Amino acid sequence: MPIVDAVEIEGFRQLRTALRALGSEAPKALRVAGNQAAQLVVDNARPRVPRRSGKAAGSIKARSTQIATKIASGGRAAPYMPWLDYGGRVGVNDTAVRPFIADGRYVYPAYRAVKPEFSRVLNEAVRKIAADAGVELD
Repeated sequence: MPIVDAVEIEGFRQLRTALRALGSEAPKALRVAGNQAAQLVVDNARPRVPRRSGKAAGSIKARSTQIATKIASGGRAAPYMPWLDYGGRVGVNDTAVRPFIADGRYVYPAYRAVKPEFSRVLNEAVRKIAADAGVELD
């Protein structure tokens, strides 16, 4: 099981609620800000993924809602991506073997590599969105 590392912003849900009361565009801007921060991880992880067709690297994408930012990988385009990232045994009679690394090889290491920049980008975006909506943050 991978180690989940998270960036939490204290009062984020309350901020979203306050912004929603001020206007419909602010919560949408939070989602866009989340995608901008997540794109840093995507851009760091993609070049590290081994390539044959490029589908595995291309499957790493930023996903966000108004309250969460995620990195998705694999899916229908590259169902083998979890095996590439974490390893294990797959295939007929488990013949394809890759050493298992619980923390992954690409996405989580990329996140840790850009975590300071990720936090900075998200923090600046939240402050700008709040200021544009007339909300003062501490």
